[in-house]
Amino acid sequence: MARPNGARDRLARSTALIAALCAALLPLGGCLGTDMGRRRPAAQAALPPESLPQEPGAPPPAANTPAASGGERIGSGTVKVALVLPLNGQGAAVGAALRNAAQLAYDEAQQPDLTILVEDDRGTPDGARDAAQDALRQGAEIVLGPLFAGSVQAASAVAKTAGKPVIGFSTDATVAARGVYLLSFLPQAEVDRAVEDSVAGGKRSFAALIPETAYGNAVEAEFREAVARRGARVAAVERYRAGAPGPAVERLARVITGPGATADALFIPETAEALPPVAAALTKAGFSPARVRPIGTALWNEPSLFALPALQGGHFAAPDRGGFSNFSGRYQARFGAVPPRVASLAYDAVMLTAALSRQYGSQRFAETTLTSGSGFAGIDGTFRFRPDGQSERALAVYEIRNNAATVVSPAPRVLAKPAI
Repeated sequence: MARPNGARDRLARSTALIAALCAALLPLGGCLGTDMGRRRPAAQAALPPESLPQEPGAPPPAANTPAASGGERIGSGTVKVALVLPLNGQGAAVGAALRNAAQLAYDEAQQPDLTILVEDDRGTPDGARDAAQDALRQGAEIVLGPLFAGSVQAASAVAKTAGKPVIGFSTDATVAARGVYLLSFLPQAEVDRAVEDSVAGGKRSFAALIPETAYGNAVEAEFREAVARRGARVAAVERYRAGAPGPAVERLARVITGPGATADALFIPETAEALPPVAAALTKAGFSPARVRPIGTALWNEPSLFALPALQGGHFAAPDRGGFSNFSGRYQARFGAVPPRVASLAYDAVMLTAALSRQYGSQRFAETTLTSGSGFAGIDGTFRFRPDGQSERALAVYEIRNNAATVVSPAPRVLAKPAI
């Protein structure tokens, strides 16, 4: 149904006002999202490296997501930007949603001076290399994507040779490097925020139950470093085989159960699917979350976990839910499907390139511009790129209680001063 002229005019005025406000946000490098029509926040989750997350309980986005193809162009501006995505093969449904999010960002940025070269990497490193080469030959000044770690590595090798930066969407921090920036949700930032919150709340002795998985490997080192940085101690760490937490819980029981418990916080970086058996083993061992606070990452942001007895009073760090909820509503209105959780990355990447192109001229994608300590405002809150390619995000801390997760420490609007 056509929108009445009055409503259309009000929307146009609202969009223009938002654009004007965004242009004023120079300390944050420009506003990278709109906030039209606030909706009730929906639950969200971030999954381990190379997973393809979406809203909990949401239908797969592929059902109503239009197919995308390589060689497509979004816009006709003078600044050329490559968008390398898996539009066929592994991850094609998510790739199509990322492409749609890029289109939405371009439209909401009021037709910026960009030409987005959409290239299909076919879900493979070889395809990513070919896609990046093709886009760079056409004059792309920066590469957005790819999605998978191996593809980011392949595309970045080509981009580095050409002296062009990459903003990748992989959650594998090992592929980050100078000039290869990861916009994705990195678990290291979530671990650091959860530990920071716990120490601020008086916790001084940390134990950990860590699965023997790639995700567990990725977060253990950050956990130990985050605890040490804040002057706390690691009382004990136990690893367990996926699906078999019982023996590790028994070994850790002396530290986390009973009146003689020496830990006052227990870190459990586990997925929503694998966490219930861990929680059951803890309850069986006599674990009391009122005595030893459970803490986790954004993997816990799944409503099915909020009734587990072992997690009551537990804290986890995750992006603020409101921004993605608003974006999801606009995406659904435009494309008729629920976007996967990672779709906001493509939206923010396009908004970022549009804002930098407007404000920084020939230095728009220079290293000093991309690694601004003030960071940038995006759908999921403030973020910034470190010189080593990893990203830092302003995260909220949630508490699990009575079948719900409530914010107990809001995401800061401004990131702390970067460490020297």
